[in-house]
Amino acid sequence: MKIAIDARSSTLHQGTGIGTYTSNLISEILSLDSNDEFTLFCSGKFNKEFNKENVNIIYSSGRHGGFYEKYYIPNALNKVHADLYHIPQNGIGLDFDTKIPTIVTIHDLIPYIMPETVGKGYLERFLNNMPNIISNSRGILTVSEYSKRDILKFFSFYPEEKIFVTPLAANNNFKPLDKNQCKLYVKNTFKVDDPYILYIGGFSLRKNALGLIKSFCKVYKDLNKPYKLLLGGPLKDEGEKLLSFVQENNLQDKVVFCGYIEDDILPVLYSGCDAFVYPSFYEGFGLPPLEAMSCKAPVITSSITSIPEVTGDSAILINPYNIEELDNALVDLLNNETLKAELSEKGYLRSLNFTWNKTAKNTLNAYRSLIS
Repeated sequence: MKIAIDARSSTLHQGTGIGTYTSNLISEILSLDSNDEFTLFCSGKFNKEFNKENVNIIYSSGRHGGFYEKYYIPNALNKVHADLYHIPQNGIGLDFDTKIPTIVTIHDLIPYIMPETVGKGYLERFLNNMPNIISNSRGILTVSEYSKRDILKFFSFYPEEKIFVTPLAANNNFKPLDKNQCKLYVKNTFKVDDPYILYIGGFSLRKNALGLIKSFCKVYKDLNKPYKLLLGGPLKDEGEKLLSFVQENNLQDKVVFCGYIEDDILPVLYSGCDAFVYPSFYEGFGLPPLEAMSCKAPVITSSITSIPEVTGDSAILINPYNIEELDNALVDLLNNETLKAELSEKGYLRSLNFTWNKTAKNTLNAYRSLIS
């Protein structure tokens, strides 16, 4: 096979879900497959893991649209006689006139389902381009059965057999760490000496962080320990609104905003918490609960969209639209050491089912299926 991949997101979107997916997927594919030929379109700092004998690196602009995606990339694809071109970032950048067979990864259809939670510019571009992206794709990869159903719901004309589900995985650094050492780090870094509940995942409205804050502040008096709620994510837009809510309600001594957390620090926070809570209204996959389970954190999360595919019965699942369910789950878990230990172990064992090796193998199988 001669496979070309748009690898630009591995550097341009580093630290985001799409950037993490692109980088891990390509690295794992190249470690598995030394027989086929790969052409990678890159931008920015070179990833040394992509430097293999069967890899051709072509540098391109990081901007989507214009000369590079209309002429430069299609011409390069023709020169290398690519059998298939893979665009991992929701198909953004696909030249609709190209004759090169193209497979795209559609992570989710959030702009169709919850448009109020998406920035105006991205929303307009997504809604304008997605019908053409779907129509012009030889195949589609997606990250959960739920996302596959969403694609078929909005684009019923597309052949179901050409949609391939390739679940994601947590990075290798997400593993259980010494809990006492992790708590000491949290104490020194965030001045939190009490046991804590953790939320990681940004502050888009669809993440329901406000619901978690309200629930915690309603039940903390019923908890057996003086818990704090730690929230990880950049304080901008909706995050600033959450901070204002906390300040207006004099909750600063209970709710701690940690800001953006670097990827290498996340396992420390996961491993040190007594519970990870993720009451999202919608997820195409739901990576934070998987990361938490990989670090043996007991998890409370949503019973809707794709999340149960990730957690199975290894977490407490609640309806995020029912605040009482979240209230009860917090009290039931945090006041029960046996349940904490049980979910910690079950979640960890469940997390071992998800690896980037599996994601890469499933992706290579999809390539072969489409080419054959």
